[in-house]
Amino acid sequence: MRYINYFNQDAYTNIAMDAWLLKNLKPKEPVFSLWQNKRAVIVGENQNTFSEVNSDYVDSHNVEVVRRVSGGGAVYHDLGNICFTFFVPVSSSARVDFHQFVQPMADALESLGIHVDISGRNDLEIEGKKVSGNAQRYAGGYLMHHGTLLWDTDVDAMVRSLNVADEKFISKAAKSVRARVGNIKDYAPKDLTIDKFIDQLSYYLTNEGQDGEYKLNANQKSDILMLRDKKFSQWSWNYGQSPQFMYNNHAKFSGGSIDVQIDVHDGKITDLNFTGDFLGVRDWREMKSQLLGIPFTYEYVANILEKNKDGQYFGSITNNELLETFFQKDEVETNA
Repeated sequence: MRYINYFNQDAYTNIAMDAWLLKNLKPKEPVFSLWQNKRAVIVGENQNTFSEVNSDYVDSHNVEVVRRVSGGGAVYHDLGNICFTFFVPVSSSARVDFHQFVQPMADALESLGIHVDISGRNDLEIEGKKVSGNAQRYAGGYLMHHGTLLWDTDVDAMVRSLNVADEKFISKAAKSVRARVGNIKDYAPKDLTIDKFIDQLSYYLTNEGQDGEYKLNANQKSDILMLRDKKFSQWSWNYGQSPQFMYNNHAKFSGGSIDVQIDVHDGKITDLNFTGDFLGVRDWREMKSQLLGIPFTYEYVANILEKNKDGQYFGSITNNELLETFFQKDEVETNA
């Protein structure tokens, strides 16, 4: 198979590249790419980003959040993870078979002396631990099959990015993930580095280097970057495409208890209500209209609360405490 070089380690660009190549590449024979992202969470096309991502953690640790065009669950990427994508001409979606495209990666790993098992229809495992997950999308006579290979990924960062558990549960959650997920490095020859691993995978998949590179021209690269800028780097796609849902949370502070119920549609607040025994000096409903229609993000909500800080709508409960109530999720009910 010929290979394509992805641009860099920016998740917005790489996920845009996946989508653009599926629609526009139209190769006569299968092509593939091996690529990496800096720290990122990639959510499935049909997922609710708000319920999949720990917003506090990803925002404070510069973890990019990007929605892909294939289904499946949210996954964590970092530079200890290798991503792969196949673009394959397929006459009908009825002929799509996960095993057909997972097998080449299994064979490639076996060629390096790393024994793997194909589990279910789309996972690779080593000694019962998952080291690869896969997803697919068919469009216009072509199949995009992409997945991950966990070489030496940061499990703690994975747990913190993908879960919204309280801090006291983080260690337990990380221990549970380590029991189910493996890093290929732990099973590979000791002298095999990640760069050598990528090179040898590429060597195997290119028929021992005999197949060459599929090079994109300047116009194609420009189109991909435009797609990144207009879609895949935009909040409206990565968060706004989430299904309608209701967010509920309860918190108790020295200034009283408070419950918040928020309806979110297209990533924006459509309705909200506060209840509790807080001692508001003024009726919080006076500021309600300012919170409706804004994106359900920390920045937007914080801006409205700051504008109204002198109203003491929630008594001595501070804006920072209110923001904790808004964005530390205990329960999210999806209405999709």
